Amino acid sequence: MKWYHKIVVATLSVFLIAGASYAQSAKYCVIDSKYILEKLPEYKQAEKQIENFSKTWEAEVESAMNAIEQMYRSYQTERPMLSESARQRREDEIITKEREAKELQKKYFGYEGQLYQKRQELIQPIQDKVYNTVQQFAQSRNYEIVYDKSGGITIFYAQPSLDKSEEIIKLLTK
Repeated sequence: MKWYHKIVVATLSVFLIAGASYAQSAKYCVIDSKYILEKLPEYKQAEKQIENFSKTWEAEVESAMNAIEQMYRSYQTERPMLSESARQRREDEIITKEREAKELQKKYFGYEGQLYQKRQELIQPIQDKVYNTVQQFAQSRNYEIVYDKSGGITIFYAQPSLDKSEEIIKLLTK
């Protein structure tokens, strides 16, 4: 296995050196997409709408949780006076309400819940607008690469001809 490791390291080193020397000659610029978005009135409005939805849904979930807490306190107080079947029924009610509250929370805030969907609905078109504008800007000014510094340095746009992924795959699969 050691010889394979040496070949992989050597191959990657060649690509890194070649990539670094090309990057020195490439025309590039840097943007801050977060800063750009925060300067757009429609983005601020969308964020405010999302915040309002979130607060409304949080209040609804909190209200359900408070109702469950009240049910539990009432049950604890009355438990000594209840028959076994009445206790079981009340415990089942509390468990059912807890399950419903968790489902409500998941519906609003879970993975791909309503908050996520609202964010996609309201924010995604604005992000797409920024992306398309940056792409047009890069092409009109002959930038080959646009780096985004908002979340660390990432490539925001790269001229498609710079993508050598297929060549790397061909070399790896020989």
